[in-house]
Amino acid sequence: MAEVSAEARIEAPAEKIWAQLTDFSSYGEWNATHTSFPQGGPTTLEVGGTFVENMKLMGFPAEVNWTIGELETARAFAIAGKGPMGVNVSTRYSLSPDGSATVVRIEGEFTGAAVSLMAGKLKDSATAALNESLRKLDGLVT
Repeated sequence: MAEVSAEARIEAPAEKIWAQLTDFSSYGEWNATHTSFPQGGPTTLEVGGTFVENMKLMGFPAEVNWTIGELETARAFAIAGKGPMGVNVSTRYSLSPDGSATVVRIEGEFTGAAVSLMAGKLKDSATAALNESLRKLDGLVT
């Protein structure tokens, strides 16, 4: 298993950040691992909803079939997915208001037999991608 996380304080209200996080047409502008939604991004957000995303993990293309597991407007969004080679992926975004700003935290977890072979590199690569995503998200909303 490989667990990763990143956090940033962004000078924008949680509602504005939430709007950007859930605007799937602009996902590629800030999400460093995203390459496309082959069937289009989710049209309605609801727990149990599914969508497919093409990503780049450690520089390799990967298709992940996501299921929405948690959804609390302007507070939390969590998805769990199945990727190639039996790899399971989960991502959780949490937003915590902090005065006029918002603390945004992204947590990810990778499990499966293939993960144990590359856990160290995967953690480094994914952590760098999360931090880059937060920098880009900040640039879009501030």
